[in-house]
Amino acid sequence: MDKKEQKFVEWFLRIALSSGMLSAVADRFGLWPQEISAWGNWESFIAYTHKLNPWIPASLIHYVGGIATFLEAFFAIGLLVHYRTSLMAKGTGVLLLVFGLAMAIFLHIKTALDYSVFIGSAGAFSLSFLTKKDCRPGRK
Repeated sequence: MDKKEQKFVEWFLRIALSSGMLSAVADRFGLWPQEISAWGNWESFIAYTHKLNPWIPASLIHYVGGIATFLEAFFAIGLLVHYRTSLMAKGTGVLLLVFGLAMAIFLHIKTALDYSVFIGSAGAFSLSFLTKKDCRPGRK
């Protein structure tokens, strides 16, 4: 892959990952129309978060949802502005992998597959390897 092709792949992965995560964050705050929303509001998102984390007391689940939302927004913005892309991509990969495993364990494997969470995680990890300085074409 030449440098131009690699830059396109990096750009596409950064935009795809960040837009998906920012869309999910927007959904939690009711920024998408109700008829196309997964959650539509914070309380519905927190109820879903509790399904994925049933061992966490209900009194703490708002914090878990807040941390997950913060991390999604943080990593997405980091990817968009090309800030420490390899690190942001690794964080994104871990976060999506955790989401996917929680979905698979506490809901059903089909849920994680239908939402393409593992594909997103793999794409994020791929982006982290593409953007390592020592992996770029022509560099050692």
